Order: sequence, then C-alpha cells, then structure tokens
Amino acid sequence: MPEETEEKTVDTATDKASGPGRILVAVYAIFALAATSRAAVQISTKFHEAPLAYALSAFAAVVYLLATVALARRGAGWWRIALIACGVELLGVLTVGTFSLFDREAFPHATVWSVYGQGYLFIPLVLPVIGLFWLRRAKP
Repeated sequence: MPEETEEKTVDTATDKASGPGRILVAVYAIFALAATSRAAVQISTKFHEAPLAYALSAFAAVVYLLATVALARRGAGWWRIALIACGVELLGVLTVGTFSLFDREAFPHATVWSVYGQGYLFIPLVLPVIGLFWLRRAKP
C-alpha cells in the first residue's frame, strides 16, 4: 500500500497540467488563439505596412501554440519542449519589448510582445515567468 501512495504522489508532482497548471494551460490557449487570429488578420490584410511586426506576431502565435500543447502533455520530452517554448517567449518579449521602446520606427505597428506586452496588460511578460516557475515545480 505505501508504494501505491508514493507512486500517486510522484504522478501528481510531475503532471504539468494538473491543479494550477490547468489555469496556465488555459491562459496559454487563450493567448494562442488571440495571437493566431491577430497575426492571420494582420498578415492577410496589411502585411506590407509592417512586415517585421506582423511576422513577429505570427512567430509569437506559433510559440503560444507550442507552449499550450507542451504544457498540456505529459512526459519528459513535452516538458523540455514547454521549457524551450517558455524560454523563447520570455526572450522574445524582452527583446521585442526593448527594441519597440528604443526603435519605434522598426515597429510602426504593435505586436503581442511590443513594449513588453503593454497592449495585453503585460501578461506576455509575466506568463513565461510563471510558466518557467511552474515547469521547475513539475520537473519530471
């Protein structure tokens, strides 16, 4: 009987999509949907106006989609993919956020990550930090 309890504890500790992890997956899914929709509209209607900004929006959408799937799946491989996706997202938010502040001509139109996600209440800046913290707790 003690072995069963120990096994159950290990499963709970390593499941990224349980407990608060479900909220994290839900928020990532909302951002994946929002970023994908935004990028699709921007690229299909006015890509020539700000190709860099809209390409970055599409890249952000891919990162959010990948993070959503990886956070929802079990296993060490998906954990690594989620870790990379959250790391790339944080790097993207910091890089694009900094460039969009100091070189506004390079970003005539906003992206999800412009000014550290100001247009989305800075959630794009906070989300990967929470994701990385959660992944550290749910390490397989």
